[in-house]
Amino acid sequence: MSKAFTKETAETDDPEEDAVVDLLPVTGKNYITPGGYTRLMDEFLWLMNKERPQMTATVSWAAGNGDRSENGDYIYGKKRLREIDRRIRFLTKRLDMAEIVDPANPREDETQIFFGATITYANLAGEEKTVAIVGVDEVDTARSYISWISPMARVLTKARQGDTVTLHAPGGVEELEILAVRYQPIPMDAFQPVT
Repeated sequence: MSKAFTKETAETDDPEEDAVVDLLPVTGKNYITPGGYTRLMDEFLWLMNKERPQMTATVSWAAGNGDRSENGDYIYGKKRLREIDRRIRFLTKRLDMAEIVDPANPREDETQIFFGATITYANLAGEEKTVAIVGVDEVDTARSYISWISPMARVLTKARQGDTVTLHAPGGVEELEILAVRYQPIPMDAFQPVT
């Protein structure tokens, strides 16, 4: 059958893309720090103003080189263009739902844990750890940045300095004593284009 008579699936009907966006709660809010928002916006602008126009030019050039069915530049270019467009749609949704919360802004009660808090806690063995509650697009395990919708953040949220909370993790149940709660700027790495 000729490809002319087949229907390609719509690019917006991407279950993988929908699953990623569905990680957010049904409230539709995407809490994010100013640094995280800047990083997403920088990536969006780079894709729209640099990466996509360059790839469009490459595809256009490759299309003019004859038979497209065996034209590697054309085939790769079209695939890459679909990936770029998928990422642009994803970033557009995330930025539209973004609710920027600056952890450094003064709060009424700085001892209670909410989005943007940096928390130091200890387990029953006395091991101390510090985590910061950030947006779903800002998670960085090397820096101990945890998502505000993660099980750990949900257990910590609304607790106060001095409280003990119970974390039900796959490894078992753990009691955590909250030693300190701080609200301070949370550093984010800038967007780095992949070249």
